[in-house]
Amino acid sequence: MSSFSMPLRDLVFVLVICIVWAGNFIAGASGMQHFSPFLFMILRFTLLLIILLPFIRRPPPGQWLRLISVCLLIGALHFTFMFWALSRSEDVSTVAIVQQTYIPIAVVLAMILMKEAVGWKTLAATLLAFLGVLVIGFDPLVLRQTDVLAITLASALFQALGSIYQRGIKGVGVLSFQAWTAVIALPLLLAATLLAEQGQLETIRSAQWQHWASVAYSTVMASLVGHGLFFFLVQRHPVSSVMPYLQLTPVLAVIFGIIFWGDKPGARLLLGGALVITGILVITLRARQKAVLGSAGQD
Repeated sequence: MSSFSMPLRDLVFVLVICIVWAGNFIAGASGMQHFSPFLFMILRFTLLLIILLPFIRRPPPGQWLRLISVCLLIGALHFTFMFWALSRSEDVSTVAIVQQTYIPIAVVLAMILMKEAVGWKTLAATLLAFLGVLVIGFDPLVLRQTDVLAITLASALFQALGSIYQRGIKGVGVLSFQAWTAVIALPLLLAATLLAEQGQLETIRSAQWQHWASVAYSTVMASLVGHGLFFFLVQRHPVSSVMPYLQLTPVLAVIFGIIFWGDKPGARLLLGGALVITGILVITLRARQKAVLGSAGQD
């Protein structure tokens, strides 16, 4: 079967993933209007742990260090920096687009840390994606909030590192992994909120339904539904076949930002975003092509 010949059911699942992940940028921006970033993540991971506690399993021997590293990189650092960027940003679109640079960043890190060979087409696509970020950086809106650009790039860096090391985790199911992420990240987040934030109890007491809805959406829809369906798909299709479809996520996030958040992306942001997404699409398609050629060589 061609890797682009997914059954209709799986294509619907991909669309659901893109919609709920794009919606998470809106939910995060909404939650950041009331909660501080560390407190929001504490509430999110507490709810996630309550739901997933029955599914937590002890990881196999030799997996602890890698599991802890990935959970800290993705759970405590990537998500916190992403929501921190949303809390400071005037729009959703900038964060949604720049966050996708974790894919080309992962390519560069894989070359450096894992000594992976990268072809010239993938390298050119990586440079194209970074050129897109440079173009975005000169958008008037982004120039007013260069801190948001820096924070989002840091979030993408942590996600890229986590994605690379996550490849080596064996024998840990998706629900158990998410539960462990909450267990491992919560102590660090609790220490961070006590040191860097104030008025947490009053913030919790004064939260309205829409603020709690943002926490629930980020937990249930983005984590459980989104990551759960993604895990379901990659069990049935090569990751390189699923990833190109997921480039719809930042496109939907920009559309949602315009409709629900009042975003007015400028020409440079849209052009830079197009360069970023094009570069990422080429990277994922090249990965797919390598996987297909590798499978053919083994037949």
